[in-house]
Amino acid sequence: MKCFNYHKKFNRTCEKTSCRYWISSSECNNCCIVGSSRKENFTLQDVGKIFNVTRMRICQIEKIAINKLKDKILSSIER
Repeated sequence: MKCFNYHKKFNRTCEKTSCRYWISSSECNNCCIVGSSRKENFTLQDVGKIFNVTRMRICQIEKIAINKLKDKILSSIER
């Protein structure tokens, strides 16, 4: 059983801060995978609340990520 499945099934909070999926959120058992599986649609406000930043900052990060993905796809097509 993967650790995030364990934490979700037994509703236990993860203490492994070195994990790449660990976030400081007791609402999500400190796991972003558990948090993302609890709700079907997340708003920017919901994501900002989890990471303790504003929805505007999440919007900025989202735009940067989309641009990076577009650049990556375009560069792989040009090869």
